[in-house]
Amino acid sequence: MKYYSNEIVFRSHPDKVCDQISDALLDAYLKEDRNSRCGIEAVGGKNKIFITGEVTSKTKVNIEKIVKRVLKDVGYSTNYEIINNLGVQSIDIARGTNNEVGGAGDNGMMFGYAIRDNKYFLPTAMVILQEFSKEYDKLRKKDKRFLPDGKAQITGIYDDKKLKKIKTFTICYQNTEEERNITDEVLKEIVKKICSKYNIEIEEFLINPTGRFEIGGFEGDAGLTGRKIVVDTYQSFAPVGGGAFSGKDPTKVDRTGAYKAREIAKKILKENKKYYWCEVQLSYAIGKQEPLAIYIHTDKGDIIPNQELYRECSLKNMIKDLDMYNIKYEEKAKYGHFTK
Repeated sequence: MKYYSNEIVFRSHPDKVCDQISDALLDAYLKEDRNSRCGIEAVGGKNKIFITGEVTSKTKVNIEKIVKRVLKDVGYSTNYEIINNLGVQSIDIARGTNNEVGGAGDNGMMFGYAIRDNKYFLPTAMVILQEFSKEYDKLRKKDKRFLPDGKAQITGIYDDKKLKKIKTFTICYQNTEEERNITDEVLKEIVKKICSKYNIEIEEFLINPTGRFEIGGFEGDAGLTGRKIVVDTYQSFAPVGGGAFSGKDPTKVDRTGAYKAREIAKKILKENKKYYWCEVQLSYAIGKQEPLAIYIHTDKGDIIPNQELYRECSLKNMIKDLDMYNIKYEEKAKYGHFTK
């Protein structure tokens, strides 16, 4: 037996709000011009939202309208100054990523992961936190005692990679501090109901350990696109390539390569019952179509990829196979990009 921890931030945590802003803007650009090249960053805090990065697109987007719509959706005030600092994509990058060349939008390595914990091929503790985050978002919309910001963490007891029990379920949630004895119990019951579906018991809860959490959002903290890449991927159960997803169009292999690596890992487990978990690494060079290397590791050892898989993982093929231009990226930015 061993202890292991993982965490999630709620969709209204400042960093996640910035992720959603970046992807909402990306969706808007791609909706009218699928050839838009985007790398959109958002910074939020203290009555200002700063939008920067690069966009080359035929589409004209109302930046302020979209940002304020996202702020309203997550439960924030819309009384923010929106500063547009977007520029255009470097022509040096465009030389290797235009439609004729079809090369990767950046260097980098991406990881995909799957585990035979449940029907979703995700770690059970990760699924529990994602479900809880979604339930919290529903709760704060109907009960004004619950405010938008927050996060949760599981410290689990494991036998190898299998979650046996939760030692400590930690919740930090922004609230009005009215009837805390009641609101704490409401959250405990939600967690217990979720965990019971997976036959997981909880030894103890730790809720708002400082004793108070009333000031939150951009008043309590700054937010930044891409600062929650571990939450966005596998909550520490697998390596992270290092590149964020939000605000990046499908030519960016940070995003497309990571999505593809996850699909490869799931496929391997579905096709071969002898593996309990699978980890896939893809690596790319900017302007090159196919990956430099594919590494596949399982609990039974390594798998040597064939040349067909290299061709399958070219940027053009990944975009087509994953239908990357018909994904609503803002939705993916809410609770993590790999969900059930």
